[in-house]
Amino acid sequence: MQVALNCCPGHLPVRLPPPVVYHATLTGSRQKTAGGKNMKLMRSLLRAFALLLLSNTIVLAAREPIPDSGHDYLVTLETEYGNMIMLLFDDTPMHKENFVELARAGVYDGNVFHRVIENFMIQSGDPATSNISGRYDPAIIPPHVPAEINPRFTHRKGTVGAARYGGERNPLKNSSPTQFYIVRHDRAAPHLDGEYTIFGQVMSGLEVIDSIAVRPTDERDRPVEDVRILRVRVDRVTREDIMKFYNYSYD
Repeated sequence: MQVALNCCPGHLPVRLPPPVVYHATLTGSRQKTAGGKNMKLMRSLLRAFALLLLSNTIVLAAREPIPDSGHDYLVTLETEYGNMIMLLFDDTPMHKENFVELARAGVYDGNVFHRVIENFMIQSGDPATSNISGRYDPAIIPPHVPAEINPRFTHRKGTVGAARYGGERNPLKNSSPTQFYIVRHDRAAPHLDGEYTIFGQVMSGLEVIDSIAVRPTDERDRPVEDVRILRVRVDRVTREDIMKFYNYSYD
């Protein structure tokens, strides 16, 4: 039976604060004095806002590219069953940058593996399942990530792919901005090849996939007892070290 990896709701709603309107109610000389003070206050606020914009621009300009020529990122998913270390592919730059940005912001911390199928895969990345709140601005989560399906990549043990909505509602096969799955067995999901964006590979901790995949689940394939991502860490590592330690080739 073909199993579709349909994700849960997409990005979280963003609530913008309403405009605040200040009304001057003073009259006569008091109004004039208050007006002068208000103008000084307004100028001070504008200067502060300009400095804030400038500082943010400098920070954004100073951000290192993803990836750079000499370094790459190793992403560590910490769980109660051990750690999984993932490498994200250069060939899927939009997925890679999105995942790194969300991981650094703490979007995945506390998330549950909400879908587990023993001989297939484990799935996580729904922020609504997190037991940690208020650590990031929901506005950083995009509506979706455009598909980056590459025929070079096929599903095998440790494959990291992006969940998505299927069918007519998603003809472009855009990925969920947050949800991802990790395949348990080699060739466990050949029917997904060319249909879902594969954007990474578990390089270490494959046994953790096995430990999570065998947990008892309910009729919706959700573990009876929550299995959580405790924390996600992103480390900048030289590509040379990655090639040596994991016998990996960037060709």
